[in-house]
Amino acid sequence: MRSETSRAVQLESFDGPAALAVREVPQPHAGPGQVRVRVTAAGLNPMDWYMTSDVDTAARFGLSLPCGFGTDYAGVVDEVGDGVRRFAVGDRVFGGALSRALADHVVVDEAGAIAAGGEAHPTPDGLDERTAATLAIAGRTAAAALAAVDPGPGDTVLVGGAGGGVGVFAVQLARLAGARVIGTGSASSADALRALGAEPVTYGDGLADRVRALAPTGVSAVLDLHGTGTVRVGRELGVPDARIATIAAKVDGITAANGASTSPERLQEIARLVAAGRLRVPIAARFPVEEIRAAVELQAARHVHGKVVIELVPGDPD
Repeated sequence: MRSETSRAVQLESFDGPAALAVREVPQPHAGPGQVRVRVTAAGLNPMDWYMTSDVDTAARFGLSLPCGFGTDYAGVVDEVGDGVRRFAVGDRVFGGALSRALADHVVVDEAGAIAAGGEAHPTPDGLDERTAATLAIAGRTAAAALAAVDPGPGDTVLVGGAGGGVGVFAVQLARLAGARVIGTGSASSADALRALGAEPVTYGDGLADRVRALAPTGVSAVLDLHGTGTVRVGRELGVPDARIATIAAKVDGITAANGASTSPERLQEIARLVAAGRLRVPIAARFPVEEIRAAVELQAARHVHGKVVIELVPGDPD
């Protein structure tokens, strides 16, 4: 007799990583216009723990208890609802399902959005599922930030928080567009930033002077992927507000990029770039789902150079 339960990471209170637990829950099933995915891996993002950090923040995202966790996933379709045309059982897919991706099974709409029904996209040949599980939020967000400042040949782009989950995409996409990239980070992240194609510069006091030394002819665009500090430096360097974007803060006059505005076609293009080896996704750490608390604590420390991935189906050892 087949099991009618499966595992899911859940919170029974909004109290940070200590409240996370792996539970046995009833298996979900695909309804009309939906597919069920057997999740292989899930990628963590800062937004995952931020959304569930307290009751008020969770409410702003429409979350209530008991609550799932995680948004990015990759896996294999194992159930198809009536009327579905794009997917069949056995198809490899990746995508996002807001605060419920960390589960053995996730049900998403055939034509949905991350925050409304969940989304699925075909996983290109040559793209492994651990890497595919990192793409939805960070890839969409980086693409939106780049679209806001539209870098190209002749541009020098200052990227604040270049070594983070969104930064690794933004740096490489800007380089593929022909721009020079200067990326902020800690001294220990310098080699990782160089490997992505950025010229590293340490953040903190005196950043504007260090950037001037690297780029005496000036910076033409700024992405602040952490807060507002790089925005202030960009303005100090004379970058116009129209060519500055944030993702994690709102500043009057500055575009706050939102990954929801990134088209499915652009996300698929990013996936194809990764599959072709033209865009690299550094995976900083992998954890089995049973170690979800340790994984989230590592992610929340904001010192990870790359992505953190949770494995629901054990992967091959590296």
